[in-house]
Amino acid sequence: MNFINKLSAAWAGNNSLLCVGLDPDLGRIPAHLQQRPDAIVAFCKAIIDATADLACAFKPQIAYFAALGAEDQLEEICAYLRQHHPHIPLVLDAKRGDIGATAKQYAREAYDRYGADAVTLSPYMGFDSVEPYMEWSGRGQIILCRTSNAGGSDLQFLNVDGKPLYQHVAALVADKWNSNGQCALVVGATFPEELAQVRAIVGDMPVLVPGIGAQGGDIEATIAAGKNGAGAGMMISSSRAILYATPAADEDFAAAARRVALETRDAINLHR
Repeated sequence: MNFINKLSAAWAGNNSLLCVGLDPDLGRIPAHLQQRPDAIVAFCKAIIDATADLACAFKPQIAYFAALGAEDQLEEICAYLRQHHPHIPLVLDAKRGDIGATAKQYAREAYDRYGADAVTLSPYMGFDSVEPYMEWSGRGQIILCRTSNAGGSDLQFLNVDGKPLYQHVAALVADKWNSNGQCALVVGATFPEELAQVRAIVGDMPVLVPGIGAQGGDIEATIAAGKNGAGAGMMISSSRAILYATPAADEDFAAAARRVALETRDAINLHR
């Protein structure tokens, strides 16, 4: 099953547009796990099991693992996800952007080493930086378009033939780059008007939407701007708000994460 079909099945099967980000911070995971050699694995597995029926995708951010020299733990987590929850797409958040043979090595890392269904990529170096990933049939390429950070406007709002650059990127990906039918875009929830513009340009193409939860994006505005004709079309990502939810008196960290994920999934669905 290719990335788009797998994502579509997860949207329907879990009645969810929620993407759970996996950004493990050793300083924030529960104290009883911090001294374990497999602390990151234990933490992420518990989060995955607690939220898998509420998510349309899981999105590990590679920097949180690489900074700790924990790529082997990321491999184990990805293998666990593929074995125990194979119906949920695995999106590797890497934001790669090189070309040629180097890009092909990054693709091998994402698709072969970690088994990702899709990987986030930067379009700054053009189609040369995306094309090598398309050699992996059925795998997804999620292209940065209108990012959720304020500084994104430094480049993404530059005028290109009368339109902001992010709209040019959206049209380029939708019209020319999506030759394998497995492309998607990253558009932040912090800019719902821009999200609506992108949706109008790309039709039903999936959009990865960071920026709700800890970053403060408005769920109702995000859904209104970004949903496709079927009331889906989005992977709305939340990481820290779910991973580090404050447990109630009768909860452990995984139960707290599940509670917040359920609240978020249901809040999203309320506006679909």
